[in-house]
Amino acid sequence: MAKAVLATLTHCLFVSLLLKVLFLLRHRPSEQVYGQLSGSCRSVMLLGIYGTMGLKVTCQGVRSSSFSLAALFKNFEAFPLDELSPLSCTGRGPDWENPANIAVNDVSGNFSLTLVDVLDTLVVLDDPPGFQDAVKNVIDWVSFDVNTKPQVFETTIRVLGGLLSGHIFASNPNQSFYLPWYRGQLLDMAYDLGKRLLPAFATPTGLPYARLNLRHGVRRGESLDTCTAGAGSLMLEFATLSRLTGDERFEKAAYKAYFALWNRRSDLGLVANTINIWTGSWMHPEVTGIGAGIDSFYEYALKWYILSGEVEFLDVWQEGYAAVMRHVRSLDGHWYRTVNPHTGDQVYSTIDSLSAFWPGLQVLGGDIPNAIKSHLIYWNLWRRHSGLPEVWDTHAMQATSFQYPLRPEFVESTWYLYRATRDSYYLDVGERILKDLVIRAKVDCGLTGIKDLRTNARDDRMESFALSETLKYLYLLFDEENHLNNDDSHYVLTTEGHIISLPQEVLRPMSPARRRLRREENLQCPAYHPFQGFVPNGVVDGLVRGVGSRPDIDYARELIGLRPQPLDEHYWSPDGWCSVPQVDPFAYDFIMSPGGRKVAEDPNPGSQKLQLVADGFLLQNITGIRARIVSRLDGKGYDITKLGPHAIRTGQLVYINDTALLMAEDELKLVQRSDVRLRIFLDTMDPLLPAHPGMVDLNAEFHVTAHTATFGADVTQAKSVESLTFGHAQGVRIQRDITNPLGCKPFDQNFAGDAVVVWRGDCTFIEKLVYARDAGASGVIVINTDDLAINPSANADEVAAAGELQDVALVLIPHTAGKNIAAMLDTSGGFGYGNVLFSIDSDGWSSQPKAGEDKHDDRGETLHVLYINGHPLMNTRLLV
Repeated sequence: MAKAVLATLTHCLFVSLLLKVLFLLRHRPSEQVYGQLSGSCRSVMLLGIYGTMGLKVTCQGVRSSSFSLAALFKNFEAFPLDELSPLSCTGRGPDWENPANIAVNDVSGNFSLTLVDVLDTLVVLDDPPGFQDAVKNVIDWVSFDVNTKPQVFETTIRVLGGLLSGHIFASNPNQSFYLPWYRGQLLDMAYDLGKRLLPAFATPTGLPYARLNLRHGVRRGESLDTCTAGAGSLMLEFATLSRLTGDERFEKAAYKAYFALWNRRSDLGLVANTINIWTGSWMHPEVTGIGAGIDSFYEYALKWYILSGEVEFLDVWQEGYAAVMRHVRSLDGHWYRTVNPHTGDQVYSTIDSLSAFWPGLQVLGGDIPNAIKSHLIYWNLWRRHSGLPEVWDTHAMQATSFQYPLRPEFVESTWYLYRATRDSYYLDVGERILKDLVIRAKVDCGLTGIKDLRTNARDDRMESFALSETLKYLYLLFDEENHLNNDDSHYVLTTEGHIISLPQEVLRPMSPARRRLRREENLQCPAYHPFQGFVPNGVVDGLVRGVGSRPDIDYARELIGLRPQPLDEHYWSPDGWCSVPQVDPFAYDFIMSPGGRKVAEDPNPGSQKLQLVADGFLLQNITGIRARIVSRLDGKGYDITKLGPHAIRTGQLVYINDTALLMAEDELKLVQRSDVRLRIFLDTMDPLLPAHPGMVDLNAEFHVTAHTATFGADVTQAKSVESLTFGHAQGVRIQRDITNPLGCKPFDQNFAGDAVVVWRGDCTFIEKLVYARDAGASGVIVINTDDLAINPSANADEVAAAGELQDVALVLIPHTAGKNIAAMLDTSGGFGYGNVLFSIDSDGWSSQPKAGEDKHDDRGETLHVLYINGHPLMNTRLLV
């Protein structure tokens, strides 16, 4: 049907309207039809917008059409001006009459801004003729010998980045955008522009002035304040310019500016928003977050590492990300606050639209679960306003600035998440964005910004990023076959969406000394694991579900005060439930001591305690040393990232040779009890058992890691202790008392050696074990209120008061696994499946640091690592 309808349409505008139908049906037009479209009309079909820009283009014979984005500006008399005014169908440049109008003059420098900014958008659209025309027009028309004062940051990311990306494609003979006649003119222009920007860096700190005149340089009386993003987001473009021209001045200037900011971070590891470029002092009010003024500082740390492999930027990214996740992230893990960089206290309760880039950056950094959470906030903001307001107050649950100037950040993050998850949920998001742009922003001459999302009052301005980013990311979202979506090279998209890559010959290998110090960079980029659904009683139903079925999906919607919409109800189920998120700590500090005793901190440990070795650090005495641990993205535990004043880099190891860890067994119990792996199973599964209404297809067997208590019997010794029946290999029956679900009062029945399952809460762990012992149970399985790992403990007085506990044991299991056990008990009791049993899987123990016990990594290497609260510290090695 889609093919037949498409064949009757000859105008690209109608093809764009068909897109919505194709989306809803989840069909793609046939390759035969699709292949007959030019690159330009393919972009119309897949984007649904370019064909609405007043262009008289048909899809029949369009391979000979002269249409391109570059021609758009000529058609409406915008070329060679900087921007298109879509309501008046004219061009616009700097505000010559009002030089103080920085909203315009910071970006409009009288250098055909939009034309330069969209060069690689034509590459994404697979339009070689349009790309060639645009390159010719830039060469013929653009000059930087102009008496204008644009912003250094905006000129760098929009113009310098556009020229470099255009040069990379025009000069590469191994792809379809190679121009045989091209002789490096775009690179020459970029070099000229770079030299004109260099005087901005002539300050005592190396931090650049925010603005300078491209003809006359920095004028007397120029402002001395700049934002962190403005001064710290120049590395990609400036360093690429240096690598391609051989002139190191640009890379050195950007490098010095970047680390002038990073080296002034607070004790919490956070950089503030605004700084004095002359004194290097942070300016009042000192605030930080992930939005305007900060955003691309973190982005360029990760992306320059990806592009160049220079590990100091990886170090900045990892330390900065951990600091943000610890001090800026909200308690529910869904949004990011504006805080004081020195205390972490919240200063403002607002979210700005620029921060919508963050989920995409989290995807690029490998943290997909947290990216999904943060994206939900911006998605619900978009749904509530049919656009993304500039500022949102999380406390008042109300927008305070209702403009939407066609910003790309939310679309960018949606593209990253779709590429990482392949969840069609994000195509639904893209479809809604597309629909709203067509309805609200489409006019005869292009797309117009929105001055007020409440009234749809329009602004006669289409900023260059609408074409260089917003529509580019939408196109990439829907074009599965786009070469960029299938390119696994080290290319990056800059903060303006420009495609940058470096040839192998300009990459600098790590020095042998640094390589020996850091060893192999054990980076983590775990694959996405889709959400797996549960039925109400907690049994995994075996279905892999999309993001829309997550139990926190409605929580995120309620944070924005958005009423349920049809898309929400599509994912609703009678078996569903909502959850209030509980977030694991991403990073935290603690002061180490054998046995967990409270000791004074040693802020400057000497060489007798801590020594630098070839591939990391040797820790001879752990007492009093502050350690910072950060969650691993692969879910395998934590890594130590700081010991006292010393940073532990990716690839380094911490060797622990403290003989105090070899204390008496009684003292070791608090730190050396092993986690165990429980096998939960049914003793009968009769295949001839008749089906009953409401029966569930439950898992007949599963395994779960249980966290052992520091009191009672040591279940890891179950094989050698005859009196201990808890978890023996033949299986122990699990029972429960529905009248005493928490186990915090005497039981009315005798469990006769079975184990009793109870829920955490209302009384201490040891009280639960005493009540179970008195009722004849062999032990207690406690279901946690969350999935965090802790080892239940009790002080010496509580243990003494409890009496004999050597024959009974207590373990704590995660909440998710506990729901599964509860469901199995429900089903076995209701339908006669048999008994629910468990045993301790002796092959699956996860041990605390004990002499002679080993752990293995994915390559089979034997590891002997330190544990904290049941979590392995994977970059440690125990030598004792």
